[in-house]
Amino acid sequence: MTPRIATEFLLLAAAWGASFLFMRQAALEFGPLPTAALRVTIAALALLPLMLARGLGPSLRQHWRPVFVCGLLNSGIPFALYSFALLHISTGVSAILNATVPLFGALVAWAWLGHRPGASRAIGLALGFIGVALLAWDKVGMKSGASATWAALAVLACLGATLCYAVAASYTQRFLTGLPPLMTATGSQIGAALGLALPAIWLWPAQMPSAKAWGALLALGVLCTSVAYVLYFKLIEQIGPARALTVTFAVPVFAVLYGATLLGEAVTPWMLGCGAIVLCGTALATGLVKLRI
Repeated sequence: MTPRIATEFLLLAAAWGASFLFMRQAALEFGPLPTAALRVTIAALALLPLMLARGLGPSLRQHWRPVFVCGLLNSGIPFALYSFALLHISTGVSAILNATVPLFGALVAWAWLGHRPGASRAIGLALGFIGVALLAWDKVGMKSGASATWAALAVLACLGATLCYAVAASYTQRFLTGLPPLMTATGSQIGAALGLALPAIWLWPAQMPSAKAWGALLALGVLCTSVAYVLYFKLIEQIGPARALTVTFAVPVFAVLYGATLLGEAVTPWMLGCGAIVLCGTALATGLVKLRI
């Protein structure tokens, strides 16, 4: 990995780590679906002038169907699921669960693209999911007053989001390889915005959210989505989807740091231990680390 790619990798991890903080702040006042819808709408509006200035409009018109589908899988659905989850579990736990993306990515690539994992990767898959089960079982990070049922649903929502990301990565490799990253990033946000528009209008909050919530949404849309997805699709082009997904190794580090310093969230030994198990399993499942078997 070149220094330039490594820098882009870390910037993406820092931006996505901050997204958990901003999603929580926005979802408290907007609700999950409006938060997700506004996030992708802001991102689409920020990216569209850049895409048109680069003359990529004809490319989007030609490939809009697969790009819009990718937007729902890679943005619309998972953003809504995470916005819901963050109302019931901490940003740090949500980010650790987000680190299962490469685990699901390996399973999806096996089922869809025929990339059969070897013994080392199979052990990694098992280890990673054991870490997730332990984290969920202990109900780490459950907020005061939240029931165990809501916490469990929040964990399932996070895992549903990570499955969407994994499917989207293989989908991108199969149907969007070779397309300009800026066009793919812009088109995917437009597709996600269109898909979430009606549910967001239906569930729009009765009371106008505060300036703080709007600021969180602007940061989500511009920094954590428009800029981040350009970097992400660029990384897929440069190093492939499997290695690009390993950015989720670094995301929990930033998310836990933001949550602890800015929100005062507790970081427990159990939470860190389960996170370490998840990360070790993910490293094996993606082939980043190999056992001699």
